[in-house]
Amino acid sequence: MKKNLVRAAAVLALSLPVSTLQAQALELKVADSFPAGHYLVRLMLKPWMDDVTRRTNGAVTFTYYPNQQIGKAADMLRLTQSGVVDIGYIGPSYVSDKMPLSEVAQLPGAFATSCQGTLAYWKIAREGILAKQEYAPNKIKLLLAVVLPPYQVWTVKSKVETTKDMQGLKLRTTGGAQDLTLRALSAVPVRMAAPDAYESLSRGTMDGLLFPLDSVVSYGLDKLVKHATEGVSFGSFIVAYSINQSVWDKLSDDVKKAMNEASEAISPQACAGVEKEGEVTKKQMQDEGISFDPLPEATRTEIKDKLKGVGKEWASGLDSRGKQASAALKEFDDLLTAGGAKQSAR
Repeated sequence: MKKNLVRAAAVLALSLPVSTLQAQALELKVADSFPAGHYLVRLMLKPWMDDVTRRTNGAVTFTYYPNQQIGKAADMLRLTQSGVVDIGYIGPSYVSDKMPLSEVAQLPGAFATSCQGTLAYWKIAREGILAKQEYAPNKIKLLLAVVLPPYQVWTVKSKVETTKDMQGLKLRTTGGAQDLTLRALSAVPVRMAAPDAYESLSRGTMDGLLFPLDSVVSYGLDKLVKHATEGVSFGSFIVAYSINQSVWDKLSDDVKKAMNEASEAISPQACAGVEKEGEVTKKQMQDEGISFDPLPEATRTEIKDKLKGVGKEWASGLDSRGKQASAALKEFDDLLTAGGAKQSAR
């Protein structure tokens, strides 16, 4: 009798749809390149994972691999596509050959706050042209995203007060749109992933960085830099976690609903948290001797004038390769305008 019950249970389990089995118990692998305790993991990824587990009554859990344990930032798209991880941190700048249109949210002068950029990118990447032209072809689905506050120039030795001070400076960038931004100002872009910046800066092979405020601390770069600009947006960066499309397709409707609801809930919270933490971090850095130098009005005007053509140059270059960059730029700008942001350097 007992054997018959066990056999019947096994037959029933095999006959159930995959989604039903997954809804009962599902463990997903999540990986990124962030160091342990990184503020974006604390503000976005971990709360989202906890919320999904709560919404599914513990059926969905996550195993998290930080700090490049499974692969470097540039490898995360490939590792997610191949199923080595289920959910990966895929920064579009690190795979700009595969996701060039996403850099629309990283152009200079587009928005003033993290939340303005985040909410516009979320819509265009989940429902708009980026969802169709970048995420779908790469067989991934966006789950989480935050667009960081406008990048500033951080330097080790001399502070930047004029456009002449920018000339010849070797500054770290994420590539793509940020490279165009620095070249427009006669600076020298040095493309590299964030975890590699400390070694290059400490060796003196770079003069400084294009970086967001809180990330300077997360990677220990506050021990090296001495000056930071204020008053101009030098672009931004997209932090995005995406799930393998095949994994997503196999999830039950209930699990998909839980993930979508958790994603919608965390996006505005994460960007607001980033902005709030930035204020606290700035004060701490000032106390440690780092100077934040507001650019003079004449310099701000000159920089904005030099950066006005970056967006069009970026779009034109991609349009010539058959990409819908101009359409993406218009859609993103329209979303920013609808959200109350004003583009100042287009």
